[in-house]
Amino acid sequence: MSEQQPTFLYLSTTGRKSGLSREIEIWFTRHGGCFYVIAEHNSSQWVRNIAANPKVKVRIGDETFSGSARILDPTSEPELNATVQQLSRTKYGWGEGLVVEIRRE
Repeated sequence: MSEQQPTFLYLSTTGRKSGLSREIEIWFTRHGGCFYVIAEHNSSQWVRNIAANPKVKVRIGDETFSGSARILDPTSEPELNATVQQLSRTKYGWGEGLVVEIRRE
């Protein structure tokens, strides 16, 4: 019997104004050793927090780790951006938006 992959990860960013930890539940995919999440809106608070401070914490199931996040530029990384969006479409039926990459530290 195979173990099912979690549907969500929990992403903690640091509030750019408050300095407090902010956690969201979000769909994710994995590719090339990284985790990817997609923001529906470029102005999402968690995206703005990452732009101000890329240090994040991630919780997936029983696993928690520190990481560094970055917003992909679809102009300079079109292939990676398209791959991640397609992985999300396959997994969830949706993949439009701003792609954010999370690397373990």
